[in-house]
Amino acid sequence: MIQVLDKHVADLIAAGEVVERPASVIKELVENAIDAGARAVTVEIQHGGVTLMRVTDDGCGIPHAEVPTAFLRHATSKVHDEVDLEAIGTLGFRGEALASIASVSRVSMLTHAAGEADGTRYEIEGSEETVYEEAGCPRGTTILIRDLFYNTPARMKFLKKDVSEGNAVAGVLDRIALSHPEVSLRFVREGKQQLLTPGDGDLYSCAYAVYGKAFADQLMPVDYEADGVRVHGLIIRPLAARQNRTMQSFFINGRYVKTRTGQVALEEAYKHAIQAGRFPACILHIELPRGLVDVNVHPAKVEVRFQNERPVFSAIYHGVQNALAAHDGRPHLALGQPKPAVQTAMDALQPAPAPQLRLTPSSVPTPASSPANPKGFERLPASDFLSRYTAGSSGGRLKLGQPSESPYRTGIRLPAQPASPVAPASVTPPQEEHRPSAAQLPLERMPASAEPDATPADAAEPVVEVPPAPQAGELPAPDIRLIGEVFGTYVIAQVDDAVYLIDKHAAHERMLFEALKARQGALSRQLLLSPVVVTLPRELYGALLAHPEQVERLGFRVEDFGGGSVIVREAATLYREADIPAVVEEIAAALAAGKLDLTPSRLDELYHSIACRAAIKAHDLSNERELRRIVELVQADASLRYCPHGRPIAFVLTRHELERQFGRVM
Repeated sequence: MIQVLDKHVADLIAAGEVVERPASVIKELVENAIDAGARAVTVEIQHGGVTLMRVTDDGCGIPHAEVPTAFLRHATSKVHDEVDLEAIGTLGFRGEALASIASVSRVSMLTHAAGEADGTRYEIEGSEETVYEEAGCPRGTTILIRDLFYNTPARMKFLKKDVSEGNAVAGVLDRIALSHPEVSLRFVREGKQQLLTPGDGDLYSCAYAVYGKAFADQLMPVDYEADGVRVHGLIIRPLAARQNRTMQSFFINGRYVKTRTGQVALEEAYKHAIQAGRFPACILHIELPRGLVDVNVHPAKVEVRFQNERPVFSAIYHGVQNALAAHDGRPHLALGQPKPAVQTAMDALQPAPAPQLRLTPSSVPTPASSPANPKGFERLPASDFLSRYTAGSSGGRLKLGQPSESPYRTGIRLPAQPASPVAPASVTPPQEEHRPSAAQLPLERMPASAEPDATPADAAEPVVEVPPAPQAGELPAPDIRLIGEVFGTYVIAQVDDAVYLIDKHAAHERMLFEALKARQGALSRQLLLSPVVVTLPRELYGALLAHPEQVERLGFRVEDFGGGSVIVREAATLYREADIPAVVEEIAAALAAGKLDLTPSRLDELYHSIACRAAIKAHDLSNERELRRIVELVQADASLRYCPHGRPIAFVLTRHELERQFGRVM
């Protein structure tokens, strides 16, 4: 038997689409307040919002005669006909929120509209009106909700603990505050204020109030517009990337949404700046014509549908990349506060701890230790301390000697024979006329045995070259002094008034990656003395032979060798022979996955893999020329900040920071 449901039952069913928990009630009421033009909104809850919720705003209010109508289903002032649904500009538009809330709780409202002498008091319980009268109250609206789901115990038992429900309310208010920084939002939970945003329209100050100083300090601004789409907001610095995506917030025309398009575009822009397994955080506002986005696709209005996703993806991707290039500077080392010179009598009795070095925002690798050397320090005879380096005669460059026989050598090369100490200030590198970027001049691998020209035996002192005066409009070349290498991995150099600590593998890998991208893989090749045979699975074998142009562009010339094998006759100069089979197989796999062509995304992955395999490895023996070239290129190109894996390339320790540790400056 088919029958029409009772109005009360129908209201309860409809309420389930809008009112799921206290957080959904607060969301609807605060969004209504913002639509009403409120500049300040206060939210109060008790017991997670189950027993009491109060929302107060200073908006336009509701006229006395229209108050009962506001609680009817599908009653709204925001949509008048179907044309309005094609370009929705308000947060609410369906006219279901107040009716749904009133059907499952006890609601009291005080509202005072502009232009009216008195306000209105209205009470409704379970969709039944109980009070409707004039009352004195300030301009704006206050809605009080008590006993949520009092008449639907089945819904009540699905609510979580008060703490969990209160946390859900706090999360909703955080997102609303970030969506409208021009509105001052105050949240009082169990009688204690938990949130107060300034309402000054500054997104950074709003983020500071919502997430705190530590998170806000890691944010960078974004502002980019293209093809009618504007993207602005804040993104996290790569070194502060998080373990999950919970701090990614996207807003479309002031509405918080979950968008797969935005998420993918954001993470693609960070792809080669953060470590694998970590995710960027963001607060991104996306503005586009209302007619190009449909927000009426989900009851909770958190999902949208774009008429064309490509402009949105492109705006987010390029906006984030531009922000990273403009605002993400090279990380600096920060040292702890030095010990005060004056100590108390009790302090004098305690052994003074050694100053600790910490990196901002990452940490310093722990030195290797052993039972005989628990601190991992290098043991050196006192006589060797000043004779670590000897100066060469060509341009006054430093020359690294042979490793000492010390059992705890940390990787800094020591001269085999003691040399006369040379004052560091007397050594000046030659002036360079042009400093190309890493993409223009990739660092080629050098044989480990290569050494700079030896110092002539009759040279009593190093030749000091005075660099020519810089031309008008040109900056003088920086004074670079190579100090050495520690742990076979990290290069130390003095550049003007700063000390650079550089991961040689990460730096070289990024240089090669950028060079491959700049040249689109068009690498110079050389004929191999011994051709390399590579055996591949049938799918990869066919894909490789079907795209010879792509293979040659990536630095190889291959021929069919039969039986699922190819023979490599030529290879790019940056490849080591041992790496050729693995790189060829990766190229074949990429071609097979891309079917007909390599997309830019797949090319990036391939360039990354090639650069990683071809770069100098940690603990590889490196000569002075290699190390100096790394320092020169890293210093010359400020965009070299992270390797394609997202690890930092270099840290900078300023002279001021170092002198502060020794008490020379305050």
